[in-house]
Amino acid sequence: MRLTGFTDYTLRTLIYLALQPDRLATIADIAGAYGISVNHVMKVVHQLAVAGDIATTRGRRGGLRLARQASNINIGQVVRRTEPDMAPVVCLAPCQGCVIQDGCVLKRALNDALAAFLAVLDQYTLADLVAPRRELAELLGFVPPGQS
Repeated sequence: MRLTGFTDYTLRTLIYLALQPDRLATIADIAGAYGISVNHVMKVVHQLAVAGDIATTRGRRGGLRLARQASNINIGQVVRRTEPDMAPVVCLAPCQGCVIQDGCVLKRALNDALAAFLAVLDQYTLADLVAPRRELAELLGFVPPGQS
């Protein structure tokens, strides 16, 4: 299973915001920290706001923050929402016929694999992803290495 860049950037944005819950971040902050396009982050932020995962404040002192506790943001749900097509092969997509479809064991095996993949992601929340908080904060430049 390969996730799209959009999902990757979505998860990275959530991680960034979860590491600094008491501070408003900007799109430029997030893009700069990860070395990704501001335009990509803008699209991600829009979708996260529509989904209710983040809150945005406009204006000079505006920014972004999580709208819910990190422990209430399920990673499996985020991935399902951000991936337009989870079918690992074309024959699993809706309305894609195949001459052996009715008797195909491969289709069942791939559906089972996808279900298992999502079931594992369902076991994680955003809080789990930021558990190595200090290390992640240092890697993103929030805390200088070796300082408390």
